[in-house]
Amino acid sequence: MTYNRGRTAGLAGGIIITPSHNPPGDGGIKYNTPNGGPAESAVTSWIEATANGLLHYGLVGLKRIPYEKALSAGTTHRYDYLNAYVADLFTVIDMDAIRGTNLKLGADPLGGAAIHYWGAIAGQYGLNLSVVNQAIDPTFGFMTLDWDGQIRMDPSSPLAMQRLIGMKDCFDLAFACDPDADRHGIVTSSGGLLPPNHYLSVAIYYLFQNRSWQERLAVGKTVVSSQMIDRVTASLNRKLYEVPVGFKWFVAGLLEGSLGFAGEESAGATLARRDGSVWTTEKDGIVLSLLAAEMTARTGRDPGELYGELTRKFGAPVYERVDAPATAAQKALLARLTPQQIRLTELAGEKIQTVLTSAPGNGAPLAGVKVVTESGWFAARPSGTENIYKIYAESFRGADHLRLIQEEAQAIVNDALAALP
Repeated sequence: MTYNRGRTAGLAGGIIITPSHNPPGDGGIKYNTPNGGPAESAVTSWIEATANGLLHYGLVGLKRIPYEKALSAGTTHRYDYLNAYVADLFTVIDMDAIRGTNLKLGADPLGGAAIHYWGAIAGQYGLNLSVVNQAIDPTFGFMTLDWDGQIRMDPSSPLAMQRLIGMKDCFDLAFACDPDADRHGIVTSSGGLLPPNHYLSVAIYYLFQNRSWQERLAVGKTVVSSQMIDRVTASLNRKLYEVPVGFKWFVAGLLEGSLGFAGEESAGATLARRDGSVWTTEKDGIVLSLLAAEMTARTGRDPGELYGELTRKFGAPVYERVDAPATAAQKALLARLTPQQIRLTELAGEKIQTVLTSAPGNGAPLAGVKVVTESGWFAARPSGTENIYKIYAESFRGADHLRLIQEEAQAIVNDALAALP
């Protein structure tokens, strides 16, 4: 964003080589376009097809250049990514507030790109911050196993984060980022790992009361994020911008300065600079981690304690995602559902208020369906990689009501799929 500002030609894009939060065997290449955000499907599909074509034909036609010659080429320039980023952090986070309270902070880069950044951040801003894991291992063998026995560097998973959770009493606040540092996990001494939706809600509530942002700056969320965000946003008299799953849907709003915050249920988010201008159009796990430290420093309460206050104001939702088997044909049918194909008028004893197959914020297709009642909702969408569909559900009436929503959601979706030609 900084390099491209004011340029009309010679714009920069970005290539990230990472397994992200996935198992090490799922490592790959991500491409970010000159707008700073994730590339559109049409772009990534072209890259994929071209790369596979080159592999299929034995790399015929692929030009190579010796490493030494590439370094000396006129098109090759060195750029200090680390210090440029670290020096700019004060424009988005109140680093003075964090330093002033001398919070004891712990950071776990989970073997990824942030491993050298945290020490530089601590040194630049005088923070009492310890990097708890210096390991660099391409197999990520230091990780505790996730729910399915896989190694997964997911900072939102309680199982994958067991090591840092076990250290929670050593710090006032601890946090982790996945290997490409675009996702965050917040561990509080008061309650352990904070679920992503809880932290997103707290971040929004804090930011829009502690930044001098113009009234036009809205809150961005995905359709499968918690409805607590809706309630918090309404209480702040801010516009809610609700989009399908995928951070790419936030890029335009962040770029033009109409979004102050954008977040998704899988622990990825970003925010505007303190003056309201764009910071990044991609998720930033480092900034979201430092924001947790800022709000703790300025309020005297960690994000878990602040979320407790939100539940007393707006209710205490219960949220869960479950998976159900689906064939490729059923997944394709689910992606084409219309509201008219959801024939029931009630869900878990409550009147259905809304049936959505497109996002309220931008009208883009959900590739699935969302059904909303007064105190609960569910959304169903097909997996992009596995023969399953995902059911996201939430209730403000407790765990038993959530189970009922989930059971009826699966029945509703199965009936709708069975009725389709």
